[in-house]
Amino acid sequence: MSGLLRTPAAAVVTAFAVAVAVGTVLLMLPVSAESGTATRPMTALFTTVSSVCVTGLVVVDTPTYWSTFGELVILVMIQLGGLGIMTVATLLLLLVAKRIGLHLQLTAMVETRAVGLGEVHKVVWGVLAFSIAVELVIAILLTARFALAYDHSLGRSVYLGVFHSVSAFNNAGFALFPDNMISFATDPWICLPLGIATILGGLGFPVLFEVVRHLRRRTSRWSLHVRVTVITYAILFVIGVVAFLLGEWTNPRTIGPVDVGGKMVIGIFHGIQPRTAGFNSVDMSQVDPATLLITDVLMFIGGGSAGTAGGIKVTTFALLAFVMLAEIRGEPTVHVLGRRLPSAIQRQALTVALAGVGLVMAATVALLEITPFGLDAVLFETVSAFATVGLSTGITDDLPIAGQLVLAALMFLGRLGPITLASALALREQERRYELPEERTIVG
Repeated sequence: MSGLLRTPAAAVVTAFAVAVAVGTVLLMLPVSAESGTATRPMTALFTTVSSVCVTGLVVVDTPTYWSTFGELVILVMIQLGGLGIMTVATLLLLLVAKRIGLHLQLTAMVETRAVGLGEVHKVVWGVLAFSIAVELVIAILLTARFALAYDHSLGRSVYLGVFHSVSAFNNAGFALFPDNMISFATDPWICLPLGIATILGGLGFPVLFEVVRHLRRRTSRWSLHVRVTVITYAILFVIGVVAFLLGEWTNPRTIGPVDVGGKMVIGIFHGIQPRTAGFNSVDMSQVDPATLLITDVLMFIGGGSAGTAGGIKVTTFALLAFVMLAEIRGEPTVHVLGRRLPSAIQRQALTVALAGVGLVMAATVALLEITPFGLDAVLFETVSAFATVGLSTGITDDLPIAGQLVLAALMFLGRLGPITLASALALREQERRYELPEERTIVG
């Protein structure tokens, strides 16, 4: 059994790699490009990794370079990446055979964070149903706005609504407009539905499922995971909005010339996007360096666990904050909202966070060595790639092939690393039969 428990994480990585390979081949086909010519392997690979890992970084302009077929390939890759390749595989097996094997159930657990084997069926169906429901509602709202306010045909409006709804819910950030969402920066009927979809996808399915169960059964107590996720998510959202507005309020290159109402719409939108959605309604290359740095931090933290967001996750960040608080107070154990935090969870959170820091720093140093860009732009790009955000200062398509490979690897590791690392740590937890003598070192 112990050997079997170690294989689901590897299966998830393999499934994502296969999806990347298939998507790359499809995007290399002449039919995928607007020009009707074959796409370079590096362009196809980078776009596919960005799609499957629901990032949104691009090396070519999506609406002008890719044909409708290519855009649909990207859309499918986004949906598969958001839902989780193994969740989709589980659903397909359920539909075909009406049964599921132990190994595949364990694999689905890695992707969906199901609590027990008996819950996997319920979880994967719930993930699919909730995803389709949210994407459908948001798509209808966007379709109506595109058709009524921007004079698009009904067919075009439906296409735009569905594409951007799927992209937002899966926190991908791909857009079918050359300037992303800058043309709609002050339109709340476009930006707010996209923001709501981003939040719902980024909170994580365990949180959403518990909220639904709470509403149905009217239970009085929320789990610790839900409380930590929602409270931290809300605090970071407020910090993001306030920091963006304070940093950019008088910036003539971003929101300085915009009226107060428009500034609030843009501020709220950009307070949400660092949760790893990646849409932008201002030119990120023109924002203040302090705004970039705060956005770096928010992107690195990311969204909720087992959702479509990336980053080290808000729970990891919050638990480390509680560990620090307990140490400052001199308390022997860590208490979180009325519950004691196991030491194993503390070590897992620290490992995931430091591993993320290591990956970002290594990629940043590599890009600084092989590109002429400064630290602000490079760090923003690497954090965006690791946290699968997709926000960019515009340097992605100017990177050499080696730099694009670094970002592609970082997107892949950022999407799968926290999931597989946390799962592997949990599955490898063992009881030690003896302890060595204790000896302290000097800290600080």
